[in-house]
Amino acid sequence: MIKPYFMLAKPGIIFGNAITAAGGFILASKAQVYPFDGCLFLVTLIGLSLLVASACVFNNYLDRNIDKMMVRTKNRALARGVISAPKAIIFAIFLGLFGILLLMLYTSLLTTIIALTGFFIYVVLYSLSKHRSSYATAIGSISGGIPPVVGYCVAAGCFDMGAFLLFMIVALWQMPHFFAIAMYRLNDYVAASIPVLPVKKGMYITKVHMLFYIIAFLISVCMLTIWGYTGYAYLIVMGLLGLTWLFLCIKGFKNTNDRLFGRQMFHFSLMVIMMLCIMIWY
Repeated sequence: MIKPYFMLAKPGIIFGNAITAAGGFILASKAQVYPFDGCLFLVTLIGLSLLVASACVFNNYLDRNIDKMMVRTKNRALARGVISAPKAIIFAIFLGLFGILLLMLYTSLLTTIIALTGFFIYVVLYSLSKHRSSYATAIGSISGGIPPVVGYCVAAGCFDMGAFLLFMIVALWQMPHFFAIAMYRLNDYVAASIPVLPVKKGMYITKVHMLFYIIAFLISVCMLTIWGYTGYAYLIVMGLLGLTWLFLCIKGFKNTNDRLFGRQMFHFSLMVIMMLCIMIWY
């Protein structure tokens, strides 16, 4: 019975957010006089991960009816009735309170407030708007940009230009990443009547939006080096990755198999964000 609860918390999303939070913590730690604080690093990741898990469970609860309509989500525990709605809510509350407690006790009020802001945006604004508007994706990208800011602010002790740039980078990355998911899972979104951009505006307009956000992402990635937060090794690697991502997007305008294109862009976007968090060291 443990596995359904584990999957209800969306471990893939938890892992992704933990990776970007770790990148933010590492970036800020490089500029500090004091050595890297491993204990603070772990507590931050655990506290934030619990809060993210709570948000995901609440999201599953709110989406339990539309999940039944989508091939990708119809086997989720709430959709199948393996876990009841009241039990899911109790589980979400427990995860959230424990995560908040850890962040409040071991980090700072600033980082706790930032983390709770991301929680509110995801659970309330994003979850409730995605059934009504294609702009929900942009709202969701804001919450997706919060974890690296939390990690950064814990290590730096403040919100500065580095935190802002990290937020912009990850929030901008989220948009083409999600558009790619919507493209190769288009039938699911149509079946559930979720007005994502490919459903509302079509594939061509979606590709134009992807192109815009990838260009904006590439510019923001370079700003970390311009502001002195990262070195030239980071700039070269991330610049090349960003240009490759841009090239793949441009090439996609000639691709008639939009589902395959979306899948390719999705997988490449994962590599981009992983390399970002690795190259932040340099």
